[in-house]
Amino acid sequence: MPAPSQSSGPEASEVAGRPTTGAELIARRLAASGIRHAFGIPGGEVLALVEAFAAAGIAPVLVKHENAAGFMAEGAWHATGAAGLFYATLGPGVANAVNVVANAQQDRVPLIFVTGCVDAAEAESYTHQVFDHQALLRPIVKASFRATAETAEAVVDKALAIALSGRPGPVHIDVPIGVAEGPAPSRARPGLVSALPAGPAPSPGLEAARLALAKARRPLILAGLDIVNQDAGQALADFAKARGIPVITSYKAKGCLPESDPLALGGAGLSPKADRLLLPLLRQADVVLLAGYDPIEMRINWREPFADETVVIDLVAEEMQHGMHRRDHLIVAGMAAGLAALAGPRESAPWPGGEPAATRAALDAAFASGGAWGPDRVFETVRAASAPETIITIDSGAHRILLSQIWKTDRPRAVLQSTGLCTMGCAVPLALGYKLARPDAPVIAFVGDAGLEMGLGELATAREHGLPVVIVVLVDQSLALIEMKQRASQRPNAAVDFSATDFPAVAQAMGGDGRWIDDADGLQREIAAALRRDRFTVLACRIGRRAYDGKI
Repeated sequence: MPAPSQSSGPEASEVAGRPTTGAELIARRLAASGIRHAFGIPGGEVLALVEAFAAAGIAPVLVKHENAAGFMAEGAWHATGAAGLFYATLGPGVANAVNVVANAQQDRVPLIFVTGCVDAAEAESYTHQVFDHQALLRPIVKASFRATAETAEAVVDKALAIALSGRPGPVHIDVPIGVAEGPAPSRARPGLVSALPAGPAPSPGLEAARLALAKARRPLILAGLDIVNQDAGQALADFAKARGIPVITSYKAKGCLPESDPLALGGAGLSPKADRLLLPLLRQADVVLLAGYDPIEMRINWREPFADETVVIDLVAEEMQHGMHRRDHLIVAGMAAGLAALAGPRESAPWPGGEPAATRAALDAAFASGGAWGPDRVFETVRAASAPETIITIDSGAHRILLSQIWKTDRPRAVLQSTGLCTMGCAVPLALGYKLARPDAPVIAFVGDAGLEMGLGELATAREHGLPVVIVVLVDQSLALIEMKQRASQRPNAAVDFSATDFPAVAQAMGGDGRWIDDADGLQREIAAALRRDRFTVLACRIGRRAYDGKI
């Protein structure tokens, strides 16, 4: 994905004979970075900003909840490469957005979160809806700024550079009403461009890592978020295939090595069933290359997963102290440059016993449905009916674990989900944001019934913007993953089961189409029809309670 432009905005200091406002300068700088959509719910404190966004070529998109606004902004980022932009008015608007800001921090998503606030002098004597936005958000953002008339452009440039650099994340900009609506001087500053390290500095550690990879008889790559965020999938695929090294990815990095490739061992992180096959293979490896691997995606049993004698090489965009595992060699660099620095001739054919191929076959068998109706059959049927380039989004829950193992893709950024924070309510807005930014892409959202109920209002957003996404909802009338945990810990059933919602009727009432699905033949027929429609479709697949037992 090409990096968005960071060229300077217009230098004019007046608009229609009046001084340029702070809101206009902010909007111009954001538009110059390639941003084309701003998601949110207007309030009195952000009206000047919303007007300025539209004038600068950034379409304001009205949503039904600020949490959804942030996920739509993330979807647009995945589609375009420009940082996601969303906004909120003061007080409850900001508070509503805390979850999605925390998600961006844990999922390494470059979001610019712009909020309106009252002027400092007014805040001393006016308390209605007023609290310290920066104090609330600082623990979950990379940086928080309060714009002034003199620094409006500089703050945006810094926010973009910080959000996109190293390990991406959210940056907050609080804009007082007086700054947004009042005159602000334009400095005609050049944009700050985020730069990755050209390559790792020469060191004994780098040489030792290169030598270990050359001599390894059972090398393995564990790839993660940094590979995706630096668009280094092709560099990873070339590196692995040239050396015959099998690759396990985190869920977020699925497709960085095409999953049709025999070296691809699929995604990992949350499935105990997959872990029983992948973790023993990992312990057999004599060298493990962690390529942009961020353990924030992984279950607790991925702490220290390596054998004592395994050499662990950690190639990361930015050093982090997570405590999840040891490493023998640390290399901080851009992913493509780091892989190039580690490249060298191999001294022997890897894995002479063929263990990775056997593991790949065992994984395929473990997650095959066998033809019986259930969530796995739903996923197989939709995959078979979908184009290879289909983008899917997945909400959190039992269905996410199973689908992340079953769905194969040969492209990065084709399976979108919340993997660090694992928050519910993300799949539908992620799909809408992606579809809005890339209207030509086929987009399917997978969500549980509770997750869809959490954000039903965004079906109206899909209607208003004519977004023909397909929403596959797994109807089991239960918080299945939590119910399974209750049973596993011998606790009584409590607060996990609920009655059914008529999702097809809701979809039709909100301007879309909806169908009940009870078998694979019906799903095959309806998914094909849904992908041809010019409006959104909800396919409600009844799978029954405890449908995930033994499957994840």
